[in-house]
Amino acid sequence: MTIRKAVILAAGHGTRFLPATKAVPKEMLPLVDKPVIQYVVEEAVAAGLQDVTIVTAGTKRSVEDHFDRNLELEQLLQSAGKEPELREVQRVADLVDMSFVRQKERRGIAHAVLMARHVVGEEPFALFFPDDIIVSDVPAIRQLMDVHERHGGSVIAVQRLPRQEVVHYGVITPEPVEDRVYRVRGIVEKPSLEQAPSELTTVGRYVLTADIWPLLERTPPGANGEMQLTDTLAMLLESGHPLFACEFEGERFDTGRPLGLLQASVTLALRREDSGPALKQYLRSLPLS
Repeated sequence: MTIRKAVILAAGHGTRFLPATKAVPKEMLPLVDKPVIQYVVEEAVAAGLQDVTIVTAGTKRSVEDHFDRNLELEQLLQSAGKEPELREVQRVADLVDMSFVRQKERRGIAHAVLMARHVVGEEPFALFFPDDIIVSDVPAIRQLMDVHERHGGSVIAVQRLPRQEVVHYGVITPEPVEDRVYRVRGIVEKPSLEQAPSELTTVGRYVLTADIWPLLERTPPGANGEMQLTDTLAMLLESGHPLFACEFEGERFDTGRPLGLLQASVTLALRREDSGPALKQYLRSLPLS
């Protein structure tokens, strides 16, 4: 079945960015001149996805406003003769068919995904964590969709990291299927170095089949009281449903951390003609310490 729908999770607190995220959602923090979440929506569009549902929370109204029309602003830009800016704000509002649902209480990632069930229905869908920005020639989610079309089942994105870093992520037990594609035989969240089954760690891109819905409903809360998607995926494996991993090609930034957001901002700015040369000159002028 062709994948048409995407779900983007944007209901978290963003506590690692306090006090900046006291009033501004972390998904609205800028990478150069676009908020983080816009990069993710544009990835979905570039991959051919037609319907995007964003799961938000009560404090995230600005996320919805960003993708809505602002007629007063458009009129102001038009009267000022700022045609490029006008075209850009109109383009953002017309990117894709979009809907919003709210997670009224924060009960974990698995619970947030469940909030979109009535919108997605019984068909496979793409799932995005907007903290992960992936720059690639072929959209990262498209790479997962291609694996799903070849092999069926659900697909998760993975990245190979140095052994000492895997303790911060979900880690899979891989069985090679083809180049950069694995059958997942096990998955564990934030294992110790001794328990980590590989160096392949999960990244915030997924293709999930409708088999996931009843398992999400049965996912038990963890030690912190939240329902974790990693536990759901472990249940998917236990129930005999196929799960694959795609070691995507691209450069990934974890913008859920201040350093990651800064690294992404600098990298993206350096690649732009309007900011790259001046920023490169500025960085070269800084004294080394």
